[in-house]
Amino acid sequence: MCKEMNRSFISVILGGFGKTTGPVVAIAGEQIAIDADDVAAALEEADSVVIVPGYTMAVAQAQQSVSELTRRLRAMGKEVRFAIHPVAGRLPGHMNVLLTEAKVPFDIVLEMDEINEDFPETDMVILIGTNDNVTPATQEDPNSPIAGMPVLEVWKAKQVFVSKRGQGTGYSGIENPLFYKDNTRMFYGDAKASIDLLVQAI
Repeated sequence: MCKEMNRSFISVILGGFGKTTGPVVAIAGEQIAIDADDVAAALEEADSVVIVPGYTMAVAQAQQSVSELTRRLRAMGKEVRFAIHPVAGRLPGHMNVLLTEAKVPFDIVLEMDEINEDFPETDMVILIGTNDNVTPATQEDPNSPIAGMPVLEVWKAKQVFVSKRGQGTGYSGIENPLFYKDNTRMFYGDAKASIDLLVQAI
């Protein structure tokens, strides 16, 4: 787990991730909210969709809703896959177990190293309660406390939609510049309720 985070055991346990070596890069822009109907409209146009689940999916018990969304999108002819960061959730394999229990097909659930190169050709990414393991700060800001940590490079997709309860930070306690990028929209609310609304909308 520590290897996948590129951090020492002590820094992970203490929750600090790392220390800055200088001023961090200022984040420009604003977080732009979107509703279920607009997310559904974007899904109608997308051919390829990647879903990135995080710990909030587990907390909200949204995996069954995510499975139903997947089923409907695939029935519409969309290519749907899942991208799993090695330390997503509270222990390695957490997301895989939840998706298996929700009957998401095993062959569309991919690890970070298997899918990272595909994001530039992906029409749409849906993040469900994940934060630090999808931040571009790890590559774009050498002074970030989490600089160098391997992440899912979701910002390279054409569109990114973030299902998130609010504007809080993740485990690292730092802002994620992904949420301010031009191709990102914020889908605020409880993860299960939000995905259920999206299922109804499509």
